[in-house]
Amino acid sequence: MADNYDTTLDFEIAFLEGVLELWPENIDALRAIAEDYTSRGLYDKGLQADLRLARLLPNDSTVHYNLACSHALVGNYVEAFDSLETAIALGYDDERHMRRDPDLQSIRGAGRFQELLASIRRAVEDRGQTPRT
Repeated sequence: MADNYDTTLDFEIAFLEGVLELWPENIDALRAIAEDYTSRGLYDKGLQADLRLARLLPNDSTVHYNLACSHALVGNYVEAFDSLETAIALGYDDERHMRRDPDLQSIRGAGRFQELLASIRRAVEDRGQTPRT
């Protein structure tokens, strides 16, 4: 099964790279290839795709969240926190996912990470909602 998955993922990456050669600003292809690169462990390539998405979609909170994950995976911790702050400022509020996301494991123990979780909690409570923890 793993070999089939590997072959399928390799095919999908090759296909998406071809699409992006022809249409470099294809948002759907960029989203998919960023995820595929990360799944494959090609974190530097995933980061490049996420940086392109952030330039194309500067007000998308999920794009900035994913960019933070990519930065964390390659060891760019300051950039990871900066991207998380941007994501939260743009409305990202899934505290539960952020707490559990394996891509953020490398920064989870930092005080700044806890501060960002608290800022999500405050923003959600300010809207009169219950935080997802």
